[in-house]
Amino acid sequence: MSDTAQHVLFLFPGQGSQYRGMGSDLHAEYEVARKVYSEASEVLGYDLAELAFNDPDDQLNLTRFTQPAILTHSIACLEVFRELTDDRLKPGMAAGHSLGEYSALVAAGALGFADAVRLVQQRGELMGTHGEGEMTAFPIDLDTIRPLAERHFCAVAGCNLPDQTVVGGRSSDLEALENAVSEAFPRKRPARLKTEGAFHTYYMVEAARRYREVLDSASFELSSVRVLSNFTGGFHDPDPVAIRSRLFFQLFHPVMWHANLQSALAEGVGTMVEFGGGIGKGETPEEKRPNLEGMVKKTLRGTDFEVTYHAAINASSLAETAGAVNA
Repeated sequence: MSDTAQHVLFLFPGQGSQYRGMGSDLHAEYEVARKVYSEASEVLGYDLAELAFNDPDDQLNLTRFTQPAILTHSIACLEVFRELTDDRLKPGMAAGHSLGEYSALVAAGALGFADAVRLVQQRGELMGTHGEGEMTAFPIDLDTIRPLAERHFCAVAGCNLPDQTVVGGRSSDLEALENAVSEAFPRKRPARLKTEGAFHTYYMVEAARRYREVLDSASFELSSVRVLSNFTGGFHDPDPVAIRSRLFFQLFHPVMWHANLQSALAEGVGTMVEFGGGIGKGETPEEKRPNLEGMVKKTLRGTDFEVTYHAAINASSLAETAGAVNA
C-alpha cells in the first residue's frame, strides 16, 4: 500500500459499535493493547477489561460505560496497528462519528489518551443522567424528515447519508413520528436505536451546559493531522479554544457525518482505515464487521472518487490490513 500522509484518513466509530467481548482478542495477544486497557482502568477507577470482555453486571450498554469502552478499544486497535506496521502509515486526517471524534483527536495527537478517557467518562455520565429520550434512524432525506420530526417535537440528531437521517425525541413522540412516516412512506422502515437518550438534540442541553466545565479542564494541543468536526461538517480549527467549543456544541447539534466524509473526499483522501468497535449478529470479535464501512461505501457509490477502505477492528482484520501496508 502506498499513499502520502495527506491522503490517508483514520476513522473511528461511536456508540452502537460496542459488544460484549470487544477487545478481548487484542488484549490476549498484544502487550501494547494490555497497556492501553491498563491505563484506561487506572483513569476510570475500575477494571475496564473485565467490563468490556465479560460485562458481568450488564453495564456495557450504559452510556457512562459504553463511551470509555469504545474509545479504549479504538485506541488499542490503533496502537496494535502502529506496532504491526512500524507506524508506516501516517494519517493526514482523522474523523470519528459522535463519540468517535474523541478517538480521532487522540489519533491526531491533539488530545492525550488519559484526558480523552476522563472526558468521555464524564460526558457519558452527564448524557445518561441529564438527558432523556430515544433515537430512530429513518431512510429518508433531511429536508423530508425534518418538518415531520418537528411537528412531533422531535429533532434531527444526525445526517449520516443523503437518504439516512437520525432523529431524537421522547419515546411517545418518536412512536407518533414513526407511525406518521409509515403512513406517508410505506416502504421506508424506521429503525429505533439502542441509546439512553436523544443524543445530539435539545434533550442534551443540560448535559452540555455541565460538560462545558469538564472541557475547560482538558488540554488540547496543536497537531499537523487535521480532525473533522461533527458539528460543522468541516475540519476543526487547530485552536484549542475552538476545539472545545465545537465539542460542546456537538452534544446538542446533529452529527454532520456525510458532510465530514464529503470534506475528506474533497481533500483527495485515497485510503481510509477504520479502527475499533464492531457490529453484526456474531458474538466474537472475529465475527464482527466495521460500523462505518457501509456509510463510506454508500457515500462513494456513483462518484468518481477512488478510495481504498480497510478495517482494523479485531485481530484478524488488523493482521490483514497491516499486511497490506507492509507489502
